Amino acid sequence: MRLMASYDFMETVRNTNEWLGASARAFASYPGFALMANPALQMTAAWGEVTERAYSRMIAKPDWGIHSVTCADGRDHLVSVEKLVSRPFGDLIHFEVQGRDPQPRRVLLVAPMSGHYATLLRSTVVSLLPDCEVYITDWHNARDIPVSEGKFDIEDYTLYLVDFMKELGPDINVIAVCQPAPLTLAATAYLAEIDPKAQPQTLTLIGGPIDPDATPTEVTDFGNRVTMGVLEEMMIQRVGMKHKGIGRRVYPGLLQLTSFIAMNADRHAAAFQDQIFRVARGEAGDRDPHNRFYDEYLAVMDMTAEFYLTTVERIFKNSEIASNSFTVNGHPVDIGAITDVAVKTVEGEKDDISAPGQCVAALDLCTGLDDAMKASHLEPGAGHYGIFAGSSWRNNIRPLVLEFIDQNAGRTRKAKAAAKPQAARRGAKPALKAVP
Repeated sequence: MRLMASYDFMETVRNTNEWLGASARAFASYPGFALMANPALQMTAAWGEVTERAYSRMIAKPDWGIHSVTCADGRDHLVSVEKLVSRPFGDLIHFEVQGRDPQPRRVLLVAPMSGHYATLLRSTVVSLLPDCEVYITDWHNARDIPVSEGKFDIEDYTLYLVDFMKELGPDINVIAVCQPAPLTLAATAYLAEIDPKAQPQTLTLIGGPIDPDATPTEVTDFGNRVTMGVLEEMMIQRVGMKHKGIGRRVYPGLLQLTSFIAMNADRHAAAFQDQIFRVARGEAGDRDPHNRFYDEYLAVMDMTAEFYLTTVERIFKNSEIASNSFTVNGHPVDIGAITDVAVKTVEGEKDDISAPGQCVAALDLCTGLDDAMKASHLEPGAGHYGIFAGSSWRNNIRPLVLEFIDQNAGRTRKAKAAAKPQAARRGAKPALKAVP
C-alpha cells in the first residue's frame, strides 16, 4: 500500500466515476430525447448529476463563502479573509469585518486536522463573527506540500499552535474543536512554562479526546486493536504524480472518506438515493440541504503520515496527554503548570466519536488551576457535530462559551499581572518539572 501506484489508482477510480457521471448527465440530457417520454432518461441524467458533483467535490477545497455579517448596529458588514501568518503546513487567518470597530472578545478557533478542511467550522465562525474578532488555523492539504518542507507530526502541530498564540497575544481566547483539543491543552501548558505572559486568556475544549480510555468508543477501540505496523501498512501511501507533494507519505483523504462513509453506509446510501429522485423531479437546488452538507463532507484532505501515526500511537495508544507524559522536542510538558488560564470543557451526551468523559478529563489534569477557573458543560441529546456547528451550539453552547470568556476576562488579566514579579524572580528560564 505504501506506493505511489496505489495513491494514483484511487485517484483514477475517483476521476473515472466523475467522468461517468458527467457523461451520463450529458448523454441523457440530449435535446433530441425530449421527443420520447422516457423516465429512465430522467433518472440517468439525475444519477449523472449527483455522481459528477459528489466525485468532483472530493478534490476541491471549499471556499469560506462568508461574504457579510449583520452586527449590533443592524448593518450588514462585508467580511474579508486575511492571512496573518503563513507556514508550510498551515496558516493563521483572520476574518476582518469591514467598517466595524475591533471587538474586545478575540477568539482563536483551532480547527481539526482529521481529514476535512478548516471550512468544516464555517457555521461556527459565522455564529461568532457578530460578537468577536475571529481567527482560525487553516491547515494545508499534505499532498500539496513538497517533501523538501520536511515532516509534520503532533509535536510540530503543537509548536505551530504555540507560535499562533504568541502572535495573537495574551488576550486571546482559544476554542479547540475535537481532534486538536489535547494538543491545544499541551501547547497552553508549554507556554505556561517557557513564556507565561504569552498564555491565552481562556481555553475552551470541545469534544476532544483528552483521555480516550475514559469512555471507549468505536474510534478508540480501533486504535487499540490495530498494531502500528498494520496501521502503517494499511493506511499510508505516497502522493502520486500530479501533486506538488509527490512522494510524501500521507494518510490519503480518499481513504479517510471511505472509512467515514463505511461507519454509516446505509444512511449515506439512502441520502444519495433520495437526492437522485429529488433531482429527477426538479426539486433539488444548488444549495439545498443535501448539497450544503455533502459539498463539505466529501471535500477531504491528506494528512502527513507522521501526524496520523503519532496521533494514534501517542494520544490514543500511549495516552500521553491523559497521563501527563507528553513531550515536545524533548521538553516534558506539565499540564499542571497551567495556573492562569481559565479552562472549560464541552461534551455532547450522544457523541459517539469523543464520548462524554473523554474531554472533561482535562480539568483533572489542570492540578495547578483554581477550581473557580474551571468549568464544564454536557449538552443533552447532542451528537459530535452538534456541539460545535448544530442547533445545540447556536442555541445553548455558544452563549455559555461567550459568558465564560467574559467572566474570566478581568480575572485572568489580574492573575497574570500578579504573576509577573514572581516569574521575573525565577529568571528568564523557568524551572521544568520532571515527568516520571
